[in-house]
Amino acid sequence: MPSLDLTPRRAQGALFHTQTTEPRGDQLLPLGMLRERHPDLHARHVAKYAGREHRLRERVLPLDCAWSDVVFFTPLDPTVLFAAARAAGRQVAHGPIRTLDAARLDPERCCVRLMRVTPGAATADPGTEDDYLPLSTATLRAVREVTDRALERLRTLGPHDPLLLFGDVPHVLHRGPVPFRLFQG
Repeated sequence: MPSLDLTPRRAQGALFHTQTTEPRGDQLLPLGMLRERHPDLHARHVAKYAGREHRLRERVLPLDCAWSDVVFFTPLDPTVLFAAARAAGRQVAHGPIRTLDAARLDPERCCVRLMRVTPGAATADPGTEDDYLPLSTATLRAVREVTDRALERLRTLGPHDPLLLFGDVPHVLHRGPVPFRLFQG
């Protein structure tokens, strides 16, 4: 019987990042780095955390850093999330969606964070050790589909419910900046 080679390898699979502002420089920066380099962009992006500023200090356990020290990707095409929120009558503006092959990222600087939102909550539930997975091809295959729970929550949003587009969607977290040259197209 052939043996399985379980040597860690770079993950294979597409990652997506929704561009919400015009890029500056040659790297996609975590929020914490934007404060020093582009204070206007920092102010714009930190405003998304109004009322939930504690999230910016939340620890990303496997990467030994804060939430504001990572760049976020999703392992699924987010256009289906935007469509579900629009079905609930919500305005959803977004810029271009950039794609990146996960193999271009150092797996030692990445992890996958499973996300959940308790109905009616203004932010995603706090993470525990069990909510983090290694960035691997198998993990990306397991989390690349939008769940019915995520779509149902978005389709049934009330006018005053928090939007939290990516609340029930796994996040791929990368500690530190990501060069734009790594993106496709």
